[in-house]
Amino acid sequence: ALEELVAEQGRDQVTVPAVAERAGVRASRLYRRWGDLAGLLTETATHRLDPQRPLPDTGDLRADLTAWARELIEHLSQPRCTSLLKAASALATGRDADCLCNRRAEANALIANRRARGDDVPLPEPRQIIDHVVAPIVFRLIFGADPVKPSFAQQLVDELFAIVGTAPSEGRAPPVA
Repeated sequence: ALEELVAEQGRDQVTVPAVAERAGVRASRLYRRWGDLAGLLTETATHRLDPQRPLPDTGDLRADLTAWARELIEHLSQPRCTSLLKAASALATGRDADCLCNRRAEANALIANRRARGDDVPLPEPRQIIDHVVAPIVFRLIFGADPVKPSFAQQLVDELFAIVGTAPSEGRAPPVA
């Protein structure tokens, strides 16, 4: 019910009583469980914005990051997810949102998988993955007018590896400066 209302009316127009009415429950039930609209929205956004899938494991970090970023774009570009992303960002507080913490954990896992294989090539730090791959995707989804295309994932990963100092994979042109 919350997702539908946010997509239809925008976050500013949604109230707990409206969500309760759409869901066919009493507003007091929602208030007891989530406290307020921000709590309900935060939990819903965290649940919906976290894709339930295994992380890619191709044996190549660049390919893994590209597949991960592409999947993130495809998932977050769904209209309901984009609406929730925008609504959740408007309610962001001084602490890291669960969605960011979850992306950071995934970035850590992707790097840890690569280190476990004994790679001695320069690897990006998880913070760099968040700053140079995840953040531009989320920023464009929230503030951009144009759709974010899955091909954007490759560009972001190539730019990240250019920063880290790892040459692009064979057959791929280096990023344009």
